[in-house]
Amino acid sequence: MSAPVVHGWCPGALRPMMSGDGLVVRVRAPLGRLTLDQAAGVARLAAEHGNGLIDMSARANVQIRGVTPEAHPALIDGLTALGLIDRDVAAETRRNLVVQPFWSEGDLTHRIARALTEALAQPDAPDLPGKFGFAVDCGALPILRETSADIRIERGENGLVLRPDGSGFAAPVTEATAAEAALDLAHWFLATGGAPKGRGRMARHQAAGAVLPGQFHETPAVAGATPPAPGATSAGQLVALEFGQITADSLAALAELAPIRVTPWRMLLLEGMTEAPALPGLIHDAHDPRLAIDVCTGAPGCPQALSPTRDLARTLAPHLPAGQRLHISGCAKGCAHPGPAAITLTATGPERFDLIRNGRADATPEATGLAPDQIKKAL
Repeated sequence: MSAPVVHGWCPGALRPMMSGDGLVVRVRAPLGRLTLDQAAGVARLAAEHGNGLIDMSARANVQIRGVTPEAHPALIDGLTALGLIDRDVAAETRRNLVVQPFWSEGDLTHRIARALTEALAQPDAPDLPGKFGFAVDCGALPILRETSADIRIERGENGLVLRPDGSGFAAPVTEATAAEAALDLAHWFLATGGAPKGRGRMARHQAAGAVLPGQFHETPAVAGATPPAPGATSAGQLVALEFGQITADSLAALAELAPIRVTPWRMLLLEGMTEAPALPGLIHDAHDPRLAIDVCTGAPGCPQALSPTRDLARTLAPHLPAGQRLHISGCAKGCAHPGPAAITLTATGPERFDLIRNGRADATPEATGLAPDQIKKAL
């Protein structure tokens, strides 16, 4: 089994990534929100220029799949007309921002997220690694702790704090200083060697011994909120997607109902709605076992995957022990769930998987070469 290729960057719209079913074109909706026209437009463009499948990423981005190189320019023209394209690849890469999705127009989260978006668009903003990102999490309780981000603006015990990911240290900030302080920390990350060869993450940099600037002090994090389940919220109706994917037809139908906020939990928030629409691919039951499974695209959609994964996930969902998460990975990279999971299945060949408990996709397995029927018994 050959080692998987680590690209070290994430796809964008202007710099898509080739996969097994064509180009993956990642659209970073401003503040994670699609207007009615934008959502309808994305659905139409995905059907016209892609294969009609749309993924929602763990960083609240929209990924149009199955785009051919020949169709890519027309797709970009369409997305530009919708106001969803940055001026160049550098600006697109920097705008790697996850916003707590329950913000209200003009509230603190909204204001800070807009300020940070504008700051990242400036010519002197730092050119950060492709996977480096920010989180604005200024609700009553932080809710993005499990979402990948390198620099976090969140509430502390005594007001807003700026926290490097994975650190017990934080610096106090205000609404007026938060965006500038976040960029200053990003500049420090680069200046202290956090991104050799253009790659690097904040937590890894600190683990290697980097000493934070003097304004950062040991600051215990306040208790965070649990990521929500499908259902009604104060901002609208949350609907989950089976393994984070929706068809262009279903997205077009949702676009007729309400503006959409893309969440990092592979759920969509339908603004102002009180009832969940009945559409294919949507999950409304908070206890549906499919919601406890993290699964990558698998073969043939991903050229590095050694086996299909989605059908196996559907087969195993009823057999998953209550309260446990299952991660199914088509290769040892573990893209769908980079951290350890209670149970991980890593493909080693067609319809063959290693079983790992409480570890990552590349950890030492408890059992090897299991077929689907053997996996059911193991679960």
